[in-house]
Amino acid sequence: MEEQFPVIQVMDENGNLVSDEFKEHLTPSFVQSLYEKLILVRTFDRKAISLQRQGRLGTYAPFEGQEAAQVGSAAALKEGDWLFPTYRDHAASITFGHSIPRVFLYWNGRVEGCVAPEGKHIFPPAVPIATQLPHATGAALAEKKKGTDHAAIVYFGDGATSEGDFHEGLNFASVFKAPVVFFNQNNHFAISVPMHKQMNSKTIAQKSVAYGIPGYRIDGNDIFAVYFYTMRALNRARKQEGPTLLEAVTWRYGAHTTADDPKKYRDQEESTLRKAKTDPILRLERYMKNSGLWDDEKAEKIQEDAAEIIEAAVAEMEAFPEPNADDLFDFVFAAPTWTIEDQKEEYMQRLRGEAR
Repeated sequence: MEEQFPVIQVMDENGNLVSDEFKEHLTPSFVQSLYEKLILVRTFDRKAISLQRQGRLGTYAPFEGQEAAQVGSAAALKEGDWLFPTYRDHAASITFGHSIPRVFLYWNGRVEGCVAPEGKHIFPPAVPIATQLPHATGAALAEKKKGTDHAAIVYFGDGATSEGDFHEGLNFASVFKAPVVFFNQNNHFAISVPMHKQMNSKTIAQKSVAYGIPGYRIDGNDIFAVYFYTMRALNRARKQEGPTLLEAVTWRYGAHTTADDPKKYRDQEESTLRKAKTDPILRLERYMKNSGLWDDEKAEKIQEDAAEIIEAAVAEMEAFPEPNADDLFDFVFAAPTWTIEDQKEEYMQRLRGEAR
């Protein structure tokens, strides 16, 4: 199956094109826009980890190493499309136009962090594994029934393929030709469980065969491969030809979350070696240098601008009004039950320092 589903590259680890198929689309402005997005989201990710360590954010799910998979795929979307993220796909959400302060608010446990900007179809991050796949299929089918050319993309990790929702989502989408792209980021580990202990399949892309849909295995650290193959899958969806399964083979350098210790189950030496060789940002920088597009001053300015954007977002997040504790109780049901009202009263008494 690995021969049937080889890892597709457009750009190799040294920043050289291995295919001229998309060369005409690699304009200087396009390449720079991708680079700016990669720098922005990595700056966000590192800042979020720092904030968590300082007690200014809650437990956080980092993504460093997976930027190309998220940015490249989300950059291929159009206005009106749908994005269904997991708890780790904030780079994709930001690329598609989510508010960065709101993404920070999500990691502070604020319900406001689940609210996308007006007109943006971005679902709240799915924490239960794979539940978002049937949701994405449903949204895509709704667009199909409306007669639009809008499509959906749904993100999930390798661990999600062991859940029933994965199979239900793909099967339903296949049968009804839903305009949805199933985008898997294969990080080789579902928290501490390596892929070979989780499935007998050699690839995730091969699972497309069971549902009679196209499946591709792409280099998830090659932002060009990610962008153009996601675009190809989205165009297929827009033409009402049905879903596509994409497996982006990547590697996350850090922990599953800030509450996790990857040293207990993963060789950190391999992460160090992979970062030096296949880091998605270094790879694009190599391409830019090879192609005469690199400018030291411009690159420094991009870094500075990204830092300013993130610092401003942090300030906005931390200046947000204090949360309303009533939200914990008032929106569980359309009309609060007596049990909810009883819990709310007990909570208010505790706040007032009253004994119960």
